[in-house]
Amino acid sequence: MVVPDKHEREKERLKSLESYSILDSLPEKDYDDLTTIAAEICGTPISLVTLVDENRQWFKSHHGVNITETPIEYAFCSHTISSSEKIFIVNDSREDERFHDNPLVTHSPHVIFYAGVPLINHEGLPLGTLCVIDHKPRNLNERQITSLKALASQVMNLLELRKNKNDLEKALKIVQENNFELERFAYIAAHDLKSPLNNISALTGILRDSMGSEISDETQQIISHIESSSDKLKTLIDALLNYSKATQVVKHTKTDVDLTNLRNELSGLFKFKDNFNFRVLSSLSTITVNKIAIDQILLNLIANAIKYSDKDIVKIDLHITDQGDRYEFHFIDNGPGFTNEKLDKAFDIFETFNTVDKYGRSGNGIGLAIVKKTIESLGGTIYIDSEHKGGAKFVFTLEK
Repeated sequence: MVVPDKHEREKERLKSLESYSILDSLPEKDYDDLTTIAAEICGTPISLVTLVDENRQWFKSHHGVNITETPIEYAFCSHTISSSEKIFIVNDSREDERFHDNPLVTHSPHVIFYAGVPLINHEGLPLGTLCVIDHKPRNLNERQITSLKALASQVMNLLELRKNKNDLEKALKIVQENNFELERFAYIAAHDLKSPLNNISALTGILRDSMGSEISDETQQIISHIESSSDKLKTLIDALLNYSKATQVVKHTKTDVDLTNLRNELSGLFKFKDNFNFRVLSSLSTITVNKIAIDQILLNLIANAIKYSDKDIVKIDLHITDQGDRYEFHFIDNGPGFTNEKLDKAFDIFETFNTVDKYGRSGNGIGLAIVKKTIESLGGTIYIDSEHKGGAKFVFTLEK
């Protein structure tokens, strides 16, 4: 018996094999189907998907035998992966000096005929084989050889899919951990920043009160500047926190939302009873959605419509229709709307278009970004209807 040589890039090969996280995994039907087909095409009682590690050949699939591994020094597949051949064939192992006294030949499973195709990954490294085995001498015709090679390619595709899935899961875990750390950092930073900002606001108030009539116009202007800057920074911090938490609404369950109550609740949150007209127009009486999400979406859209309105009376109509597996919302206001140049960037975070609201305050460009992030986190879509005239029209969907 001849012990097979190690592959010329053995260390790299073993490291690559380990990256697939497949050794000692449970049986899988996809692999078993391929060995069944290989045995049927080649007319052999045994077909295996083998993976060769440092000390053994392990069978991911074993059609026709019950054993799951053999020592590497007995493995025909070790010869296959150390060979440069695209298929390694032994017609009669009893007449081959490399195998005639191999325990796998002289004892069960009595490997007399063997044909193995190496499973080669994109790095050019063989991980194992797809092989067929018989208890008697035989040959494979060209069609059988071509089919066996094609099936080996499918085995390799399954292995690559598995590796890609594992890599994606690891990457997702890292992203989730990073997101958690970022949220934690944002919370701590916001708390640490807001405390001194509150102190600044309080101190400026004390300074103004203590100086009384002695305060000069210039000093008064400086103090007002400090207060407005502090307030703006606190508002920005709160908005950034809300943006970072936008995807967390996915964790909340969906509930039945009464549309009349929704309209009343949202209207009551704004102190514009005389010049704010908000209507919910729908043939539905309730919708089943994430209540936290719909509140967050509509609050931001309504706040924007009010702040940037150029009309004496702010009018907002919310149309809701049932689209089978989702609800479609048309949010329409009577404000100035969007120019074509602004449509593409309307949902970009920090995009403010250098405008101020009707109270003279500049926006932070986060409100619409929160809306978009929230909707997309729930599997929905949103866009601004560019064809609509006489205000802004947002069209968005939410899954039921």
